[in-house]
Amino acid sequence: MDNELNVTYITFDGHVEVQKYRYLYFVIMFTAYILIICSNSTIVGIIVIQKALHEPMYIFIAALLINSVLFSTAIYPKLLIDFLSEKQIISYSACLFQWFIYYTLASSEFFLLAAMAYDRYVSICKPLQYPTIMRTKTVYVFLILAWILPACQFSVGPLLIANKKLCYFILKGIICNSTIQKLHCVSSTVLNAYGLIVFVIAVPLPVLFILFTYTRILIITYGSSREVRRKAAQTCLPHLLVLINFSCLTTYDVLVGRLETNVPKTVRLIMSLQMIFYHPLFNPIIYGFKMKEIYKHLKRLFRPDKLN
Repeated sequence: MDNELNVTYITFDGHVEVQKYRYLYFVIMFTAYILIICSNSTIVGIIVIQKALHEPMYIFIAALLINSVLFSTAIYPKLLIDFLSEKQIISYSACLFQWFIYYTLASSEFFLLAAMAYDRYVSICKPLQYPTIMRTKTVYVFLILAWILPACQFSVGPLLIANKKLCYFILKGIICNSTIQKLHCVSSTVLNAYGLIVFVIAVPLPVLFILFTYTRILIITYGSSREVRRKAAQTCLPHLLVLINFSCLTTYDVLVGRLETNVPKTVRLIMSLQMIFYHPLFNPIIYGFKMKEIYKHLKRLFRPDKLN
């Protein structure tokens, strides 16, 4: 729909009884947002302050948690406003921007996980070469690429569809994701082809690389001592848990946007909330409790009386 200023607005149609439960939704999501900010920021702060954690693995973890905060900040403020509004609407240009941020940061997560997998592979399989390979400069290059490459890839999509004619103005969801393409009068073959290429680069390739590196780690550590196997499992398991969790949620998001499926509104809402609620909280829990060094500093922070 258009107003007198010629601004096109999109209506979100993914909320379930928002008029009835608006304040309940708001309190739950506001609490979740605060928890996401505090939990992720606490671990990032610990990694920054503690010089013992200034190692590539922990730097990548900090980057991953910062990514979660940025991802949530791109989603939650608008979502909280919608819960308290009579109409859940967004301008088409703002929707494209949210779409761009959403997928750029989601893709960055896979690249960061791939960088972490490579770091673990070099650390465990080539320990003598580790200081030479994983230098500070190399870590910074990986971090820059993990954010710049997805931003470049996903900037093309909004540019291609920014001026496309819309025939539909109701979006089946609570955020702007790949379902935005269903609003256009004519489906873009170029955009679909480009989207498929970007998807392969952003998801399957990093995932295959991660699985390959961890398979190599398992093969090499299988014949090693029990202590080596324990250390490998201790450092690799959190990364694999995060990968599996995020891969499942991303696969669902992409399939819903690409396939003509009539997913019930309640199911669609629950899955959308999984992506924006569960995953950003999952990362700090996994890395906070499963990474021994981080957990040790967390205990010192919250239980100073137990230092000795």
